[in-house]
Amino acid sequence: MSLESDLALAQRLADAAGAAIRPLFRSAYGHEAKADASPVTEADRAAEAAMRKLIDAEAPRDGIIGEEYGAERADAARQWVLDPIDGTVSFMAGRPIFGTLIALLQDGWPLIGIIDQPIAGERWIGAMGQPTLFNGKPAATRTCRTLSDAVLATTGPQYFSDHDGEHFMTLAAQTSHKRMVFGGDCYNYGLLASGHIDLVVEAGLKLHDFAALVPVVEGAGGTMCDWNGDPLNAESDGHVIALGDPARLEDVIEGLACHH
Repeated sequence: MSLESDLALAQRLADAAGAAIRPLFRSAYGHEAKADASPVTEADRAAEAAMRKLIDAEAPRDGIIGEEYGAERADAARQWVLDPIDGTVSFMAGRPIFGTLIALLQDGWPLIGIIDQPIAGERWIGAMGQPTLFNGKPAATRTCRTLSDAVLATTGPQYFSDHDGEHFMTLAAQTSHKRMVFGGDCYNYGLLASGHIDLVVEAGLKLHDFAALVPVVEGAGGTMCDWNGDPLNAESDGHVIALGDPARLEDVIEGLACHH
């Protein structure tokens, strides 16, 4: 398949997920805890099932890695990585700052990424080597003169281990910490790509949490890497930096003061 046809399929996947999610937002749906105690809802499962059905019909040789239903055709060179609702806690709380994440990996490296917010009708589309689009128009990160000017976001301090949390707070103290943003999951990375946030730092992410973010952030002029500055792929350990202005990367890595 060409990149254009892959992008078209990725957008149809986002449409299908959104159609499954919207009727269940702020409704009296049920939810339960998964084995790792994280919540899962009817909307998570319905959205992933809808996306898998489309991939099976239109790209039956491609692999699928999904948060809710695991891996299929794991030996395929091309893998669709799906997170139907990144930010299930926000979804359950009625906060429209969750998103559907869709990535296409080639040999473990992200080629295409979509962040879709189906309630607000906001969609970021990234593809390696192409400018990121936000609702059809180019998205661009903003410059950040110094780390002390940076608006830093993370989903929540409770998601860091004690060790990682210490490094995060060491960095946070050097940023514009009175403007630090908590909550947001994948939505923070879309806001970074559109120039509203400067820096997102997280730990403990899984492949389905970060794969789609890489083409979106990098196609908007930003950079994504792990806490050592290495590029992200299927082998990465889930320590993630997203930075709108790549000129500040060395400052961020020094600010974290850690070497994994």
